[in-house]
Amino acid sequence: MKAFIVDRYGKKDQGRIGEMPDPELRENDVLVQIYAAGVNLLDSKIRSGEFKLILPYRLPLILGNDVAGVVVQVGRQVRRFKIGDEVYARPPQDRIGSFAELISVNEDAVAIAPKKLTMEEAASIPLVGLTAWQALIEIANLKKGQKVLIHAGSGGVGTIAIQLAKHLSATVATTTSTANLDLVKNVGTDIVIDYRKDDFETTPA
Repeated sequence: MKAFIVDRYGKKDQGRIGEMPDPELRENDVLVQIYAAGVNLLDSKIRSGEFKLILPYRLPLILGNDVAGVVVQVGRQVRRFKIGDEVYARPPQDRIGSFAELISVNEDAVAIAPKKLTMEEAASIPLVGLTAWQALIEIANLKKGQKVLIHAGSGGVGTIAIQLAKHLSATVATTTSTANLDLVKNVGTDIVIDYRKDDFETTPA
């Protein structure tokens, strides 16, 4: 299969399009034909080697932490998916590789793609969506009626986190630049803090 391959770590011109073996299909995996992949800051940091001490990948490596596509094969223990299902996923850290034609993912890391979203839209969600969920739900245990401050509200994680917090009926404040004031208001922010003009520590809640 064709893939975007990193042969060695570095910040500039590290990566190439080339051929790689098709991924191994384990008994609990689904094999996904990739229609779209998200590109994240995490990918560039992995490529540059910034995470090599905590994420010791073997090179050559296929980058890519978000994927949307169609199931083309299922492992013999898979029960929740079938061939032809449109899915999206954030592959586990030790099995990234969505910058390719195919990826094999454990079914526990896969979900049916929302029907209202295009493949490109679906592929933009998993990593940032899970990051927001883990921060607000699993760690902060955000509840209805609470207040939350979300920094960088116009970024990928920020825009999802704002909408998730509003879904939970929390009051949301966020920091952003002047150019993105309307964007964060449109996704539901209650209190918008322009970090170029205002100090979030002294802004009334």
